[in-house]
Amino acid sequence: VQLQASGGGLVQAGGSLRLSCAASGRTFSTYTIGWFRQAPGKEREPVAVFRGSGGDTFYGQSMKGRFTISRDNAKNTVYLQMNSLKPEDTAVYFCAAEPGRLIVSQVRDAKNFGSWGQGTQVTVSS
Repeated sequence: VQLQASGGGLVQAGGSLRLSCAASGRTFSTYTIGWFRQAPGKEREPVAVFRGSGGDTFYGQSMKGRFTISRDNAKNTVYLQMNSLKPEDTAVYFCAAEPGRLIVSQVRDAKNFGSWGQGTQVTVSS
């Protein structure tokens, strides 16, 4: 599957952004698909992920309650709504996908995802 991420930008602390990830492929709905981020000097970390077609989601601990992942299977698109943004959310955000339903421990490791989008920069100013 090929992934195209968009929607990043510069926002003030407390603001909101919505990222989009458009995916190619007929079996989009069966993939584990979602978002990772990587800040300078840090490892890539999971942000929010759909684990396969059943609707189970995974959220990184610091994102819970502020970020929401959603999907539109008809449009082969996954969205990340980010609210109450903080300067520490500043990073490059990547869309990632892997066929099937990964378990939670697999979701935590970026190495388990075979398809990646190009990344979109999110910068939150204080």
